[in-house]
Amino acid sequence: MEIVTSVGVIDKAMLILRSVAEKPVTLQELLLATGLPRATAHRLASALEAHGLLRRDGEGRFELGHGLAALGQEAASRFPLAEIARPVLTELRDSTGESVQLFVREGAGIGAQRRCVLSLESTHGLRWIVPEGALLPLDVGSAGRVLSGVPGNQGWVESVGEREPGVASVSAPVTGSDGTVIAAVSVSGPIERLSREPGERFGAAVIGAAQILAI
Repeated sequence: MEIVTSVGVIDKAMLILRSVAEKPVTLQELLLATGLPRATAHRLASALEAHGLLRRDGEGRFELGHGLAALGQEAASRFPLAEIARPVLTELRDSTGESVQLFVREGAGIGAQRRCVLSLESTHGLRWIVPEGALLPLDVGSAGRVLSGVPGNQGWVESVGEREPGVASVSAPVTGSDGTVIAAVSVSGPIERLSREPGERFGAAVIGAAQILAI
């Protein structure tokens, strides 16, 4: 089990939610996915179901609950950057022809990760897709390194096959009024199109989009 906090029951509950987020699961499949004891998994899943964070589908499998949708909508309403960024990233997607994303840092310390809060897909048949809401590591990928504070000598950070084979990306930081990095704008796609030097191709474009969004 991945330990993120010192509150074990929260870590276990999040482990269950993330396992169910991948696909609806039976209790037995949940045990295999989480490695939790049967009694623990059943108790926590039942509690999450009672709170509306999980539900049962027509086959009795655990599925994400409608309560999460309500919480997600409320969270989105309190984090307007994603909607402010939508027209800017739409223009970036259209001008580059590639998929674009907006990531924010989530958590602190060794448990910190990055969350995709906005994702616009390329119109190409072969494209790189990052689902909105996806939680990804900070230590790999250009956006992760931007959010970790890795300075880009030219204002951007690039990665080639770093997190996923065959995928390249370039990201630039969105900064707050005090200069802190609050988000990362990314362009990503197949190496065949972005090349092994995606920064040279789209670095200026992601910097431009990030600067528009700077607070």
